[in-house]
Amino acid sequence: MTDTTTVTKPGEIVERALELSRTDGCVVIAQESGTANLRWAGNALTTNGLTHSRQVTVIATVDGAEGTASGVVSRSGVTPADLEGLVRAAEEAARGAGPAEDANPLVGGTEFAAGFDEPPAGTSIEVFREFAPALGEAFARARAGGRRLYGFASHEVSSRYVGNSAGLRARHDQPTGTFELNAKSADMSRSAWAGVATRDFTDVDVARAEAELEQRVAWAARRVDLPAGRYETLLPPSAVADLMIYLAWSAGARDAHEGRTVFSKPGGGTRVGEKLSSLPLTLRSDPAYPGLECAPFSTAAASGDTSSVFDNGFALQPTSWIADGVLSTLPASRHSAALAGLPAAPDIDNLVLESGGADRSLADMVASTKRGLLLTCLWYIREVDPQTLLLTGLTRDGVYLVEDGEVVGAVNNYRFNESPVDLLGRVTEAGATERTMPREWGDYFSRAAMPPLRVPDFNMSSVSQAS
Repeated sequence: MTDTTTVTKPGEIVERALELSRTDGCVVIAQESGTANLRWAGNALTTNGLTHSRQVTVIATVDGAEGTASGVVSRSGVTPADLEGLVRAAEEAARGAGPAEDANPLVGGTEFAAGFDEPPAGTSIEVFREFAPALGEAFARARAGGRRLYGFASHEVSSRYVGNSAGLRARHDQPTGTFELNAKSADMSRSAWAGVATRDFTDVDVARAEAELEQRVAWAARRVDLPAGRYETLLPPSAVADLMIYLAWSAGARDAHEGRTVFSKPGGGTRVGEKLSSLPLTLRSDPAYPGLECAPFSTAAASGDTSSVFDNGFALQPTSWIADGVLSTLPASRHSAALAGLPAAPDIDNLVLESGGADRSLADMVASTKRGLLLTCLWYIREVDPQTLLLTGLTRDGVYLVEDGEVVGAVNNYRFNESPVDLLGRVTEAGATERTMPREWGDYFSRAAMPPLRVPDFNMSSVSQAS
């Protein structure tokens, strides 16, 4: 029996909770997170800070004549003295629940157990050692140029420990960094945005981001008002990421199999095997993708279409959701996969869109544009129709008019109406894939690499007064 007075490490929390279990099965997830942040406004730092949190989830399973039931209880700030109450609460929830439809044997194995007995990783304000001076230099340049910089930087390291009564022991440390920078003209009438996702801030080029915003604020010195309509539009990687992330979130195998989504096949089944794009576009996830590394095993504190509490510890494999323009698989837990007749493919925490052989940059694509719009990012994206995955949202922080290969001014903002699935079928050019920061979904999903896309008829459905 573990001495509770010495239980401090997350791995020890997991072991102690498993020792306390009295039901047929038990899964324990202990997560420790530390976050460092900087904020600034008007070319000056305003705040900085460090936070730390712990959350423990206990999943109890109870076998019965009609099947296996599960009970899940999560609590924050758990101490060793709290563990027995947490375990008993999960067991009580399981005994009061009906059979779980997603019940499967618990996953065993120690493939991912390295460091399970060690303390969690962490972060500190030192992560900004090189970044902060570069930010100060950007403040000086902006001040001299009559611009104001606003934004924030955040770095989180989350250590997740998972164990169960079937012998599973797994640990993963996930660093997540984001940098968002807004530049505004002195009179606040013009605004531009840039964002960077990073693991450790050593690869963040503040000067490059500030120079890009300087150019975009200058472009906006000339204003061109254009009506709503369909325009040839260049979507930068950030905007593409926001659309593809929503596509991935909406692609659950079970919902598709049961006829509820754009990925449902008329008459039954899914559209797996159907060609979605004439371009050789591949949308994929890979836990080992360089720069976007993420957990190599599934972790779930709740069951859904694409994940299951019974799948905790399930090894994740490189997965192509769309391969060379063809829908190849859909996200699925073991249970959902069995229903849909597809391989099990739980959620993976990164997303990459590529077009075979494409090597042109966004600047190259602008230079070859006769007349069209260049976007900065999308905002306030919401679903209109799940059957077509029609989305609506707003452009933000810079829509620019391109004529004869040059940006000639800024255009008013728009509300758009587009389906990312339909859009894939209409894209006429994809550029080189690069790591990017989603503007809308970056707080939830920041590990993305996308190309710029050319859409010949992007639907700007109405003029927006948003800035």
